[in-house]
Amino acid sequence: MAEGGALETIDKAFGALTHGSAALEVLYDQCRWAEGPVWFGDGRYLLWSDIPNDRLMKWEESTGAVSVFRQGGHANGNTRDRQGRLVTCEHAGRRVVRTEYDGRITVLAERYEGKRLNSPNDVVVKSDDSVWFSDPTFGIHGFYEGERAEAELPTNLYRRDPHTGELRLMCDSIQKPNGLAFSPDERTLYVVESGTLPRRIRVFDVSADGLRLTNDRVFFTPDEDGAPDGFRCDVDGNLWAGWGIGEGRDGVMIFAPDATPIGRIALPERCANLCFGGVKRNRLFMAASQSLYAVYTATQGAGPG
Repeated sequence: MAEGGALETIDKAFGALTHGSAALEVLYDQCRWAEGPVWFGDGRYLLWSDIPNDRLMKWEESTGAVSVFRQGGHANGNTRDRQGRLVTCEHAGRRVVRTEYDGRITVLAERYEGKRLNSPNDVVVKSDDSVWFSDPTFGIHGFYEGERAEAELPTNLYRRDPHTGELRLMCDSIQKPNGLAFSPDERTLYVVESGTLPRRIRVFDVSADGLRLTNDRVFFTPDEDGAPDGFRCDVDGNLWAGWGIGEGRDGVMIFAPDATPIGRIALPERCANLCFGGVKRNRLFMAASQSLYAVYTATQGAGPG
């Protein structure tokens, strides 16, 4: 079903990424705060988080059916590892977990140097199987998205070693790191900094061994009313970023690899996070406030999750 919202071209390069006849669709509209969409191509379904309702939701592509996949944990960001397993950030448990093939839950990270994590927010898995996640404090501010608690650690960015399970502090200078995404070649890491006003997108070079971040710089700073959140790259390295806040700003902003804004998807709600999926990985799914939206594109998403 076609609803409000539109694809808006800022730079002519955006034309190559869109279909003029593709309609924006509302797939579900009964969430309290939608987050963390992740595509399961082998099952042709999408999972996403509804944080205040404390549930993971499931949308099936073949039928359009929506159901509760799992209750509990106040899940936020989700992705898949290179073996196809679901990896989830949980506010309530202040941890990152993996769902095994048989449904068992394995805890991947919950403490650093003996102290509890704050509330892991977003997560990506690199091709070497390392798990990278942000750890701001949003999930411990109150009871709406988790459990109220005092922070024991600064708001850091971490890497979990795939062989030892050890957590490595990758950056401690980002004020409330939020969404994160690798470029298609994994040489670049984008991170949303939510603790500044305005929020901004920072970008780092990733060392060849994947153990260091260098050349910290600002990729994009919006005006004071703009708020980037979760994002993903397409196969050409363009960055598709969830955006808000307020009428005329809510939706998705699209940036070329050189940080030039090239396009926008206007939505009636703030978009918290997004992912590519569908049979050809050319369908953009957007978790936006109370709703889940989708639109077909003329590009494809890069990497899993």
